[in-house]
Amino acid sequence: MSYLSSLPDDAVLMDVFKRYPETSRPLLDYHEVVMRGPSPFSVAERELIAAYVSGVNSCAYCQGVHTATAEACGVAAGAVPAAVADLDTSPVPENLRPVLRYVGKLTRTPAAISRADAEEVLAAGWDEHALHSAVMVCALFNFMNRMVEGHNITAGPEYYATSGNRLKEVGYAGLNRLLEA
Repeated sequence: MSYLSSLPDDAVLMDVFKRYPETSRPLLDYHEVVMRGPSPFSVAERELIAAYVSGVNSCAYCQGVHTATAEACGVAAGAVPAAVADLDTSPVPENLRPVLRYVGKLTRTPAAISRADAEEVLAAGWDEHALHSAVMVCALFNFMNRMVEGHNITAGPEYYATSGNRLKEVGYAGLNRLLEA
């Protein structure tokens, strides 16, 4: 149940977005840029990063929605929870592991991130644009995890699947259009 009495008992994030469109519209525009705009990472890889960061933060709602989205976009089923549990044995592509290690450390201990951490990402074949893109996805989802937890937004697997498929189909710009409905 959301902490906002103006929302329904079973509120999801779209309810918050609709209740507060003045903060939601620019936020969804930013999501569209970070998650669907030009990037060395595919949409599926960015959704994987978002889901991983959310898992590191123990944000079940965001991990659920973005795991479903990542899987709808082609990430192997079960890869996200496996990566959160043990990145080194997970079915995540080898070149993405340094990226996930980087965003995991940036999430857990941001002041401890170092040039050596960045060099590990670059050594895996990613360029500076990729590192920047990973940082922006990480930062966005640390923000979103706190927004979701701060409002006490919850849902279950059925909603995650529905939301994941919707995000695959309409992206974040499509969510912004739903605010008009």
